[in-house]
Amino acid sequence: MTEDHVRLRPGQFLVSKRRRVGAQPQPFDARLVSEQFSQSPQKLAFYSWYGSTRLFRFRVPPDTVLLRWLLQASWGSGPSCTNVEITVYFRYGAPPVINPLGTSFPDNTSVQPSFLVKMLHGNTSINISHPAPGDWFVAAHLPPSSQKIEVKGFIPTCAYVFQPDMLVVRVVEVSILEPDVPLPQTLLHHPSYLKIFVPEYTQKLRLELQGCASNGSLGCPVRLTVGSATLPGNFRKVLTCTGPTQDCRLLLPSPPWGRWLQVTAKSLAGPLVSVVFNAVAALTACRPWSVSFQHLLQNSANQSGNASTGLLPLSPSYQELDRSSGAGDSPFCLRNYPVPREDLDVVSVRFRPLDQVLVQSDMPSVLRLYLNTGMDSGGSLTISLQVNKTAIANNTLVVVCVTAASPFLSFNDSLNCTTAFFQGYPLSLSASSRKATLVIPYPETDNWYLSLQLVCPESPKECEQALVPVETTLYLVPCLNDCGPYGQCLLLRTHSYLYAGCSCKAGWRGWSCTDNSTAQTVAQQKVATLLLTLSNLLFLAPITISVHRSHLVEASVYAYTMFFSTFYHACDQPGEAVLCILNYDTLQYCDFLGSGVSIWVTILCMARLKAALKYVLFLLGTLVFAMSLQMDRRAAWNTMGPCLFAIMVMVTMWVYRCGRRRHCYPTSWQRWIFYLLPGISMATVAITIYTTMMTSDNYYYTHSIWHMLLAGSAAFLLPPREQHTDPWACSQKLPCHYEICKNHREELYTVT
Repeated sequence: MTEDHVRLRPGQFLVSKRRRVGAQPQPFDARLVSEQFSQSPQKLAFYSWYGSTRLFRFRVPPDTVLLRWLLQASWGSGPSCTNVEITVYFRYGAPPVINPLGTSFPDNTSVQPSFLVKMLHGNTSINISHPAPGDWFVAAHLPPSSQKIEVKGFIPTCAYVFQPDMLVVRVVEVSILEPDVPLPQTLLHHPSYLKIFVPEYTQKLRLELQGCASNGSLGCPVRLTVGSATLPGNFRKVLTCTGPTQDCRLLLPSPPWGRWLQVTAKSLAGPLVSVVFNAVAALTACRPWSVSFQHLLQNSANQSGNASTGLLPLSPSYQELDRSSGAGDSPFCLRNYPVPREDLDVVSVRFRPLDQVLVQSDMPSVLRLYLNTGMDSGGSLTISLQVNKTAIANNTLVVVCVTAASPFLSFNDSLNCTTAFFQGYPLSLSASSRKATLVIPYPETDNWYLSLQLVCPESPKECEQALVPVETTLYLVPCLNDCGPYGQCLLLRTHSYLYAGCSCKAGWRGWSCTDNSTAQTVAQQKVATLLLTLSNLLFLAPITISVHRSHLVEASVYAYTMFFSTFYHACDQPGEAVLCILNYDTLQYCDFLGSGVSIWVTILCMARLKAALKYVLFLLGTLVFAMSLQMDRRAAWNTMGPCLFAIMVMVTMWVYRCGRRRHCYPTSWQRWIFYLLPGISMATVAITIYTTMMTSDNYYYTHSIWHMLLAGSAAFLLPPREQHTDPWACSQKLPCHYEICKNHREELYTVT
């Protein structure tokens, strides 16, 4: 066997790319069929925030016994392409929550470690046995970026392309295991595939192998696998029956409600040994006591009267509950509170219980949150619980467990907050800690449950008559706290799936821009804002020189650039030092347009064209800039293309004048030494800084220098006024002793 390994996190599955040599073929199983799903490849990016990842969404069909990911990575062969490491994440039910930069998460945020693999150039395969049906997400990115601000299209970049394919093997013949009905099974070459439907309000599920016998070994050599694999956690139950007894059983508390549960039985005996047994499933159900809508309507008139206590009368009472739980009836297992779902916006949902949640010690109070639409996993689930100071005693405790698929109902036995296939999120409320908050980024697509019960660790009898009202605030939001003052919540999309992420500024980092380990202080932010805005005042120099030399159109362009560049950078700042007089996108567009047109008119002004031709080129160039910036504002050639054309026009006119006058143009050596060479040097340094030296850390300083050099170069490069013509020269004398005088600066005719 030859094998190319892939590096994994410790404790994760074995992942490798295998090619078997001389392996003995396995017996053919006609019950299995294979299907393959593919998505279009995407270009990877170096990681800076969650939007840098490329997300893929696949749907695994039911009854799948094997899932194989085929990962393909490739890149070009240019000099800028190097062998970099690609990180690939996998998660079931929601996009993976990742942290490549090692930043901190917000307080009260619960994050499970991500399952990831690292791969290089080539193909890699990953096998997952018995995957859970539903949505699976694959995310990939390159190593963290260098924070360098690259001009798009100016420097050749390497395209790293990633494409995942999904190959599934599923069973088309599955035996249905009905409750309390023995199902005979025989194992020889192939395993047995069973499934049982778990209805709602199932408290326990017991699976048992009865009458197990083997013709070649003692006991019951069977391995029973229950449940489906999910990533990053894998809570499948594996029961190995190898003892001398003929019966083997597995007990599952709080199995997932309202879905099929996969069961696989595989023989541990030899290939020619037959194993027979009866599979039996037993469900323990319980009746929920629900606060009905009719009860709410009947008590709506009494809400004002009970406003002082915040409690609504309960029905049935404790005595009624005890009488209803007599022989022959299933006992009450939970108190169910209806929680309507209110959709507010994209990935924005509010859950508000119709009645105040009351917590007691006899049974848990359960709230169900419907997050199973398939479009709710791209936000953050926020759960906030609070009790009144006078409502809870010092020796009492409200224990809370947040789970998916089924509620936790075993508070009287254990407080581990674990269901059959899910590790829940525990919370608690007490007299000393009356508020608890839980934030779950990217919750799995499923029904989520809040289970609450009153516990008295020191004296359980004190809790029998206690009743504690709990205030709940339940939201699904795109971004926690809208990413705070130093971040921007952005809605991302992959095909038809929408999810949200935070883009941080001013050195803040983290999932919700709450990590201030590299953040700028308020004083640094104000200094940066002043540098970026006040550096534009140097455009007053080319404006003054343009007006003095009668270049009025150029002066108006410089004034336009100075105005919009100043207020764009004032609006582009995070936190407190921010001022927006117009929409951010409008200010950015006007800033980019003014910068490009300023360079355009400066170069054409140096060409010394005729007035009519110069103004026509001014207008055409402005229209071309407006069109190109609308297509892509950050592409380098959208600005460099027109500017190179203007340089060609200028050089052509200068060469033409050199040939016509038989000497170099401009003719004065002082013009070259004191104006052109300093202006060209400043422009060269400005372009070098803009294209090669800007990073996220030094942007405030380097970009401010860019402003000053751009304005200074324009002031030096502007040509002088025509010297061979007086400003108010008389062009023609009339016989009536009147003279028509032409003003070359203002193009006006006056009669004197």
